[in-house]
Amino acid sequence: MAQVGHIDDGSLSPRRLDPYALTWRLPIIAWQVLFFVGPLLFMVAMSFFLVKNYVMQETFVFDNWAKMFSRNYFRDSYVYTLFLATLSTFVVSVLAFPASFALAFKVSDSTWRWALFLLIIPFFTSYLVRIFSWYVILAESGVINAMLSIIGLGPYTMLNTMFGTIVGYMTLTLPLVVVLQTFSLANIDRNLVQAAHNLGCSPWRTVYTVIVPLAKTGLIVAALFCFILSFGDFVSPYYLGGSKPPTLPILIIDTTKSGQQWPRAAVVAVVMMATLITIAFAAITLAYRKRTSR
Repeated sequence: MAQVGHIDDGSLSPRRLDPYALTWRLPIIAWQVLFFVGPLLFMVAMSFFLVKNYVMQETFVFDNWAKMFSRNYFRDSYVYTLFLATLSTFVVSVLAFPASFALAFKVSDSTWRWALFLLIIPFFTSYLVRIFSWYVILAESGVINAMLSIIGLGPYTMLNTMFGTIVGYMTLTLPLVVVLQTFSLANIDRNLVQAAHNLGCSPWRTVYTVIVPLAKTGLIVAALFCFILSFGDFVSPYYLGGSKPPTLPILIIDTTKSGQQWPRAAVVAVVMMATLITIAFAAITLAYRKRTSR
């Protein structure tokens, strides 16, 4: 009987370590370890320390966790921060989609490039400066109320409100979301869109049944970036929202000022990181999950 030859495709053999590939990966690995994993582990460890007489002592106790989770203001701040970030993500994603759709499908290449350039320009200026610009615009004697007074309306209180906070979040995230959504929509195969039109789909149904599913990954990633930036922002809720009730970033600042309670502030920060990591993994899983065929 002839002996059947064995073909080794390497599928079961262990991979060899590629020194060349590892060399190029080392800088990003070292960066992540030094500036993300290391500080994160130290922050987790610090949450178990104690502060006595304004001096931090290296211990391993759960006092900080028990005190923070037993406080109503911590739970209220967490829920409020989560609500604001979710609301901001929804509002920004909805407002950004028409602009992204127009840039991807309705304008010329030259207009598309200029629009993206103009969307990137705000990131050349300080975010704090842009927020203070809104502080002047939204004030009771500001530009908006002055324009409304011409037609006999106002003045309306827009500063130190949830509305002011959302405006600040939009200032931070809207240009980025428009850019990410535009790139996602621009990569859609136009033949599929044309096929939907040829089969009798209305424009609205084409957007809902063809364009949005095809751009799902990019739309979810854009929303995820919006949520992460809004959830961790300190400037907008402090200067435009009045910090009452405080969000979690403001609570961190207040906690550190109260008797140098850095371990309790670390508890808040760890909870924020755990929340963001959980939501990020859930969003990425949803974004890259393939649709099951019926």
